[in-house]
Amino acid sequence: MRIARNISELHQALSELEHPLGFVPTMGYLHTGHLSLVQKAREENPSLVVSIFTNPTQFAPTEDLENYPTDLPRDLEMLEKEHVDLVWLPSASEMYPEGYQTWVEVASLTTLLEGIFRPTHFRGVTTVVAKLFNAVKPDKAYFGQKDAQQTAVIQQMVRDLNYALEIVVCPTVRDADGLAMSSRNIFLSALERKAALSLFGGLLAAREAFLEGERQADNLRAIITREIESEELTRIQYISCADPFSLEELAGEVKDCLLSLAVYVGKTRLIDNIRLSAEKVLY
Repeated sequence: MRIARNISELHQALSELEHPLGFVPTMGYLHTGHLSLVQKAREENPSLVVSIFTNPTQFAPTEDLENYPTDLPRDLEMLEKEHVDLVWLPSASEMYPEGYQTWVEVASLTTLLEGIFRPTHFRGVTTVVAKLFNAVKPDKAYFGQKDAQQTAVIQQMVRDLNYALEIVVCPTVRDADGLAMSSRNIFLSALERKAALSLFGGLLAAREAFLEGERQADNLRAIITREIESEELTRIQYISCADPFSLEELAGEVKDCLLSLAVYVGKTRLIDNIRLSAEKVLY
């Protein structure tokens, strides 16, 4: 496994790799969810690149950039076991050198859901992902369904900017108890982790109601809300029943929707989602 720490090292290493080229961008502190993307990319491509970069521009001043967990030696050991060909470790000064002033923005999709509460977040995400794509030039890039809005935004950016690559969205990976894998789960105490199970519990309760014939958007949101509010350590930021493509909130009867949420469990903000369809195509 080769490691590149700057653009020139990256380009030299890329010139020696066979295409099609798979790419998994990460912010590090890898877990089983990340590794599922790596494994899918490894299966589908003769060459595989993973980037590790904790992107400062997607964090607001009030958010937890300084506390974001890191363990680079552990990450590299995990990636080597997955037979990754190349790991790119750019620095913040290389990605955003002095005088940097160019940004990539997707308009309407980023104003909803997460964008309401984190208005600068997606500008940072799309800018860094565009830069990563430009540098690596992958044929396929792999993202997780847990960040459903992020994947929709990136897919829109790829279409709009005519990137010649395929975005592969992989299912959310969960612990045995149902909690969606997240680097932030490390911050949960034992009691908070137990309370956090109400997030997926609420989504599952809404899915069960949907499969039994419940189609009213407000009722689906209410089912999730009741489940989460039954835990004292939770504080709901939003519960959404939205169109899975436009991400606009739905009202009345729904046939296809994305149920998503953001909830504070103690001081830790967690997100989760599931997709529902009247045809029972569930994600």
